[in-house]
Amino acid sequence: MTKILRTIDEVHQQVNLWKQAGERIAFVPTMGNLHAGHLALVEAAAKTGDRVVVSIFVNPMQFGENEDLDQYPRTLEEDVGKLSRYNVDLVFAPMVSEIYPESVDNATTVEVPKLSGILEGECRPGFFKGVATVVNKLFNIVQPDVAIFGEKDFQQLLVIKQMVSDLAMPVEIQSVATRREPDGLAMSSRNGYLNDEERVLATLIHACLEKLVEAVLAGENPAFAVGHASHELDEQGFLVDYVVVRRQHDLAVPEQDDRALIVLAAARLGSVRLIDNIPFTLS
Repeated sequence: MTKILRTIDEVHQQVNLWKQAGERIAFVPTMGNLHAGHLALVEAAAKTGDRVVVSIFVNPMQFGENEDLDQYPRTLEEDVGKLSRYNVDLVFAPMVSEIYPESVDNATTVEVPKLSGILEGECRPGFFKGVATVVNKLFNIVQPDVAIFGEKDFQQLLVIKQMVSDLAMPVEIQSVATRREPDGLAMSSRNGYLNDEERVLATLIHACLEKLVEAVLAGENPAFAVGHASHELDEQGFLVDYVVVRRQHDLAVPEQDDRALIVLAAARLGSVRLIDNIPFTLS
């Protein structure tokens, strides 16, 4: 039976019992409103841990002033129902005051400068500070041996890996490939905001990235291919934040000898901001 805990002290007590028994703890941090992409992370956690912990916490520190914090869907009862079918041992669902007892503005923060000022960080100032801070705190609370993240939020994954490395945190980070709808759209909690017409158009992000990968693999100039993809999205009514080709390991602009690359895009469709990426390797 899945246990739901609300306080840090309760989680510490439970985790300490598991640790004393020599059990391996696998952790999946989420903001709830769970879909099949999240559940794939839970499945991966169950394969690598004796105990599976999932957090459900809508983190206000990673939302900007004009973003959708108040509207972000909170579906705890439904989420717990889904997780109970996946042998999740513990759901940690704290209040904001439990995570930020001195308020969000007065909280100690964690930053990963190298990766936080580009792409998503440039479009959403402060976003990665909020992510790094809350993940750091959740790691301290849950004390996992391994934590599982999705590759859809690829830059976020790199930020967390860098934080764990820089701070010598004893947590293994594993990732799971992006889960997609049958038409290619990357699964996201925000897809539910799309109306019927926008939902059809949204598939063009992945389609454009696929064409971009094909063009680069065929030897086309990446800058030209990126411009074409961005223009195509503009023509279909997207407001493009970025379409880029970068190195996988640090999201820097590729150099001549780089082979492990990734294409990434972020664009607004109506009121919904969508992101996607495709990793690939040059021969």
